[in-house]
Amino acid sequence: MEVLEQLLKTFFDWQAMGEVIPEMLTVGLPNTLILAISSGFLGCIFGLVLAVMGISRNPVPRWIARVYTDIFRGLPAILTILLIGLGFGPVWRIMTGSTNPYPLGIAALTLMAAAYIGEIFRSGIQSVDKGQLEASRALGFSYTSSMILVVIPQGIRRVLPALVNQLIGLIKDSSLIFLLGLLASQREIFQIGQDQAANTGNLSPLVAAGLLYLILTIPLTHLVNFMDKRMREGKAQKIEPDEAAAPIGKGAQA
Repeated sequence: MEVLEQLLKTFFDWQAMGEVIPEMLTVGLPNTLILAISSGFLGCIFGLVLAVMGISRNPVPRWIARVYTDIFRGLPAILTILLIGLGFGPVWRIMTGSTNPYPLGIAALTLMAAAYIGEIFRSGIQSVDKGQLEASRALGFSYTSSMILVVIPQGIRRVLPALVNQLIGLIKDSSLIFLLGLLASQREIFQIGQDQAANTGNLSPLVAAGLLYLILTIPLTHLVNFMDKRMREGKAQKIEPDEAAAPIGKGAQA
């Protein structure tokens, strides 16, 4: 019983959670969403460029995209963030005169996201039937126009669930940005929980941070499942009463 009481006191102290949750909602949640959404948006742009380079007929851009993807998918996320945030921090300060590590954190998340999103886009584009490209070429479109107007939009639509999954990963990876030493107003959910846990010696604020991450990610997970099911089965068509009754009426007359 003592072990259980110690566990509850250390990890599930509701009073300690209640003290830190308001700051997590007002400061941590907006910063977490800014990090995840901005890096996800930029990652999609750079990832699409990588995907196009990866399927290029020219071996040079294919090789560049392959090397980039292998490096940033293979490195641990924490190492990438430290390399970009601390390694290029002095260069950033010299160029901009700013000591704000926030843009470097977004850059690190973007570079990692682009490597994964590029592979997602590439698989989606390559899954489009070659007949789509051949048909558009037969209609007089150039290869580039066919890819931009016909093939790539279809490929992106097919990988939307995977893109949402990547956003979920970015929300969780944003917790690593605390390594760059953010200002008090820039702290994300995990950093606020960690600071409070260090001040009080109780780990319940970290559990509160975990609960907020679950509140963010679980709905997105169900959205992914819904999108995947809808794309596999298609939108259910509503049958009007008159249309449903028509075959019965014809059968009765026969």
